[in-house]
Amino acid sequence: MRKNLGANPYVYPQPVLIVATYGEDGTVDAMNVAYGGIVNSNRIQINIGVRHKTSDNIKLKKAFTVGIADDKNLVAADYVGIVSGHDVPEKMEKSGFHTVKSEFVDAPVIEELPISLECRVEEINQYDKTLRIVAEIVNVSADAEILDGEGKIDPEKLKAISYDPANHTYLRVGEKVGTAFSDGNKLK
Repeated sequence: MRKNLGANPYVYPQPVLIVATYGEDGTVDAMNVAYGGIVNSNRIQINIGVRHKTSDNIKLKKAFTVGIADDKNLVAADYVGIVSGHDVPEKMEKSGFHTVKSEFVDAPVIEELPISLECRVEEINQYDKTLRIVAEIVNVSADAEILDGEGKIDPEKLKAISYDPANHTYLRVGEKVGTAFSDGNKLK
């Protein structure tokens, strides 16, 4: 029997996305964005509150990066989500994250995060106190340690984490259970 849980953001797995930006003075800021995902093959959408330092920076620079959080960086990833750059200007130093400038957009790449999507803003829409930002993914860089022998991302090496919105926990992703665009052929 099913039970109604009401209107909740219960999409599983929910990626842990760390959005990084530069401020007007070149200061790096990053935040843990709970709501975001792929719009099509080369677009991403993120939704963030209008009061965040990251929101200000995205509007200013029209660029950001999205790092995929992994289990090694769980504490730092959570920290940048619970501390505001408006209140703690040195939050990046406290997080332990280090950055380099993206080769493709005016935004920082967090070196510790194994995957980084480098994004150029295409549209920003405000709904109440939330910004919906759609951006073109102009490059993806990945740490060689998470690639397989063919140069593809190996989820078991990646050890990405996802957010469990019902229980406010993080979960590790990575075990293969099937083959996409293939297993369903058994029902043809």
